[in-house]
Amino acid sequence: MNEQQEITTPGIEMTAGEMLRQARTTGRRKREISTISKLLCIREEFLTALEEGNYRVIPEDVYILGFARSYAVELGLNPDEVILKLKKELGLIKDSKETKAEEETEIKPVSQQKEPIKINKEVLLKWEKTAWGYIKKHWVWFASGLGALILAIVLIFVLVGGNKTVDAPETPVDATETVAEAPEIKEPDFRFPVHEKFEAKNSKEARVVLQTEKESWVKIEDARGSSVFSRVLVPGDVYYMPLGDKFKATFGNVGAIDVWVDGQLIKKLGPANTKKTGISMAPDALKSVGFAE
Repeated sequence: MNEQQEITTPGIEMTAGEMLRQARTTGRRKREISTISKLLCIREEFLTALEEGNYRVIPEDVYILGFARSYAVELGLNPDEVILKLKKELGLIKDSKETKAEEETEIKPVSQQKEPIKINKEVLLKWEKTAWGYIKKHWVWFASGLGALILAIVLIFVLVGGNKTVDAPETPVDATETVAEAPEIKEPDFRFPVHEKFEAKNSKEARVVLQTEKESWVKIEDARGSSVFSRVLVPGDVYYMPLGDKFKATFGNVGAIDVWVDGQLIKKLGPANTKKTGISMAPDALKSVGFAE
């Protein structure tokens, strides 16, 4: 499994699938897909799809990358190299050899502004005289309108001021009163060196924490059956469960998962190399399994 294989094809750069197929079918350790499928708990059709580059068979990109990493490790390949090639094939990242021509935006000259309208002073003076003449002729109307406006403003202030209520004095806050905070959960004393932490934002409050002893696919679903986490975890990886008792888990290799509840390690949820689905992640339900000695 750890034997490193070198794949060299002069003048031709192989795809990720070709690398996997050649690693499996050549060299001293030729192996059957069915054997590897049972070992990794991955369906044969998915492994075949990876070798043939038929990625539509696998439902999501995260599964494609997770299965490919596990497959590469099992075949003794560099998983990072395989994943990098695979991401390029899936279009998740750009190939460094490819260059994309950027469209040049042509800056068009700003259209000339229209010349300001010139006002004839004689016309302006004539208009002012006409306006003042109209006001003088109908000054009674203007005076009545202005008086009505002032009266309306006064009435509004009187009505608003009369309906104003006095606010009750605020109750003084006791300076000694403190807001209760959620207790901080102690970090588990993991049995294996931590490789990578997932959802570490939940580390201070997570009651359930997972750590993988061996590679295993881990999927967490909420009460509606929607996936909140799905990934192939490698040895030492840690996952902090969100708060709540409605989550369920699926483990590709249930015997490879350490489950910690409130900082205590519980017994294994199943035998090694066994897939198990629909496991309740409620802290009380997990505690009922019993704690490891």
